[in-house]
Amino acid sequence: MKGAEHQEPAYVLHRRPWREHSLLVDLFTLNHGRVTVIARGATRARSPLKAQLQPFLPLLLDWAGRGDLKTLTQVEVRSGPALSRPIALYSGLYLNELLQRILPVADPHPDLFAAYIDTVAHLAEAVDIEPILRRFERRFAAALGYDFAWDRATDTGAPVEPDRSYGYDPEQGIVATPAPGVRLWHLPGRALLALAEDDLVSAECRRVAKQVMRALVDYLLQGRPLNSRRLFTQLRGEHHEP
Repeated sequence: MKGAEHQEPAYVLHRRPWREHSLLVDLFTLNHGRVTVIARGATRARSPLKAQLQPFLPLLLDWAGRGDLKTLTQVEVRSGPALSRPIALYSGLYLNELLQRILPVADPHPDLFAAYIDTVAHLAEAVDIEPILRRFERRFAAALGYDFAWDRATDTGAPVEPDRSYGYDPEQGIVATPAPGVRLWHLPGRALLALAEDDLVSAECRRVAKQVMRALVDYLLQGRPLNSRRLFTQLRGEHHEP
């Protein structure tokens, strides 16, 4: 059958009602990137689809259709990690919203798909989730072509110096001199050099990494809010939004 796909690895990013008894389901898939499918009859009492089409469950899916909107024909659920703690669950919803809101449709990213699997597994087990989120954001940025070197100023080509301050521009990366479009400034060189070595231990490195990644995400969202960020504000004071 034309337009048919079989046994495609996928995760549910978001779902919403469609017509009387069906769901529209946004998926992140291995070979097709972000895809939306119709799950017909999913909300009927006897249908297993509503329980199967849950976020963070590894799925193998069949679908058919020639247009942009495919029809789901088969679901196979694999076992996966459970994000039972609120901080892990909200972090996972943040990842899903990034992918759903920013990732282009039908643009495959196998490396990012692998990173997503690893990140969900780590969120299920870790107490300290902030480094996990920062590392995924960096993989996400690289997949979209916004990767940059933390230890080099793109406007001068010079290595970052530990005793200097720098700025960050989503379209350029780390910069040494102020210019229009530079969204962050006063980023300490010593923290940038540590982040180049993937050091997310110190409070300073975490603060700088979060500032930079948030500036990039906000730039990619073009002013649209993230609903998952509001969930973090409902947690205790020691947990902060991403």
